[in-house]
Amino acid sequence: MKNKRVLLGITGGIAAYKSAELVRLLVKAGAEVRVVMTEAAQQFISPLTFQALSGNPVHTTLLDPVAEAGMGHIELARWADVMLVAPATANTIAEMVAGRADQLLTTTFLATAAPVVIAPAMNQQMWANPATQNNMETLRGRGVLVLGPAEGEQACGDVGAGRMLEPAELVACLMAPYTGPSLSGVHALITAGPTQEAVDPVRYLSNHSSGKMGHSLCRALLAAGAEVTLVSGPTNLLPPHGANYVRVDSAREMLDAVMANVETAKLFVATAAVADYRVAEQAAHKIKKNNDEMSLALERNPDILAQVAAISDGPICVGFAAETQRLAEYAQGKLERKNLDMICANLVLGENSAFGSDDNALEVFFRDGNSQSLPRADKGSLASSVVSLIAQHYFS
Repeated sequence: MKNKRVLLGITGGIAAYKSAELVRLLVKAGAEVRVVMTEAAQQFISPLTFQALSGNPVHTTLLDPVAEAGMGHIELARWADVMLVAPATANTIAEMVAGRADQLLTTTFLATAAPVVIAPAMNQQMWANPATQNNMETLRGRGVLVLGPAEGEQACGDVGAGRMLEPAELVACLMAPYTGPSLSGVHALITAGPTQEAVDPVRYLSNHSSGKMGHSLCRALLAAGAEVTLVSGPTNLLPPHGANYVRVDSAREMLDAVMANVETAKLFVATAAVADYRVAEQAAHKIKKNNDEMSLALERNPDILAQVAAISDGPICVGFAAETQRLAEYAQGKLERKNLDMICANLVLGENSAFGSDDNALEVFFRDGNSQSLPRADKGSLASSVVSLIAQHYFS
């Protein structure tokens, strides 16, 4: 982002503390950053912090006597190559929708012709409120790019959607149009999450996959310009905006959804933790506890990745391998056995397990024998690195 001019708006939420790291990373990436803060934002973090990190004065006043003609909002609006509001609170989002112009940030938003990006951050119930969701759809319809929110534990103690994306992930999304090969025109098909294999109407077999890596990869692919179809098993995650989202439960449903969309796909990324086996005969009614022991007959589920990789002139195939030991050996064996182009492997044993966590580390192996290590990072940053590798190796 060398010499790109980023106007960062900071509003009054606890996630404002993350914006300091956001400014640092933007400057490190080569951007020139100017910061606009609302009055509420200044209650959470000092303007002096952002002045020190950006190297520029922080703007807080609508009618600035030191600005050109005293109209700082016009000067800033003309200066920006992109305007990013992070965090964007429910109140500021509502004011943006209403076209309010009674403070510097929203007035600048109205006055700028630059692309506008927002990173929502609020309590999970505020995010889920129909008023907020209607406001989000309105902004998207007006061309505003929405990044996030993420899922997880919140400052108030609630758990759910509403966390601001991590600064590294926001920077990666902003950088995508300027760095590396573009995936514009590429239809990417991706699977995510676990599958659930029914035992009876109230029980199922599954695994610990949260779907976070797959959803992060979906966002990274969208940021790189791809058209994305996301086929996801059951998760608590919101579908990334802009993706064609297909919700499934079982492995066979996932296979059907993949095969219905694979014909036009140039890239297939299989992050889903698909159950290897299903119950041979699902009980029609709830199984009662009549015995001390119970046996279930299992049968193999379809191997979705292998079936896609076997398609003549099919898409580039990227697999994921979750292992508890002998990582390189098992991952490379899966790469060769299924005829994949690339595989990303990680360990899921012990305290560094990736299941359910917000970060991960990957070992990446390619069909030509090359490999690359991606050190532990938040899954958003890691997803951007994986997408960059895919773009460089197969679409440059």
